[in-house]
Amino acid sequence: MTRGQLRTLTAETLADRTYRAVHDAIRTGELKPGEKVTERGLAERLSVSPTPVREAVRRLEQDGLLERTGPRTVVVSAMEDTAIQELAEVEIALRGLVARFAARHATADRLDNLDAMLDDADDRLIVIQKRAGDGEPVERQISALFDTMQRFNDAVAACAGNPVLVRLLEQTRVFSREERRSRLLRQAAVDDRFGLDRYASHRALVRALREGDAQAAEQIVVEDARGGLADLRRAPGDPPAAGD
Repeated sequence: MTRGQLRTLTAETLADRTYRAVHDAIRTGELKPGEKVTERGLAERLSVSPTPVREAVRRLEQDGLLERTGPRTVVVSAMEDTAIQELAEVEIALRGLVARFAARHATADRLDNLDAMLDDADDRLIVIQKRAGDGEPVERQISALFDTMQRFNDAVAACAGNPVLVRLLEQTRVFSREERRSRLLRQAAVDDRFGLDRYASHRALVRALREGDAQAAEQIVVEDARGGLADLRRAPGDPPAAGD
């Protein structure tokens, strides 16, 4: 490998890292819709030269996450409802594909681990129901249950054995993990049953994975993801839309 090739590879890698850093900042809300940023400002914040920032900004413009307002100035895009819906459909489809791959590649040990996580979630759910029935606060317990289910979802993704697919899913999620958690907790604050109506589908998913039934696993996850995203997009306390 020549010196010129090595420099090219390094520049491309740095541009990719810069792209992911800005992408994540937008998804987590660190960079908010309508916020103005400059290429020089991003370079300073990320401690990189302007070149990888310029490339990252170009890609983020293509993704629709940034809009250019000047030669070196851009603003964070405010996604319209139609764009969010289109992104949601992509996320739902990718999550279904992850489940399909998981049904093909999940090992016995990984499946046993999924069952153990759901056993832990069952115990937490019993505590939530008892405390709610006694009129005691349940926010901390619901937060712990959500954490358990996030680990479950990550473990299902690991079962797929397809890091490229999982990476695509992470890049196309409608809500970042932080925003998803925040919305879940806000909804649970006004409805302690929020999200629990679909909880049983996780057992059905593990059964489908054990049977190697890729079609059933994909269908279960797609239906759960579609309902879950619809719930997250509602304002806290709003009733489900017809058909949700």
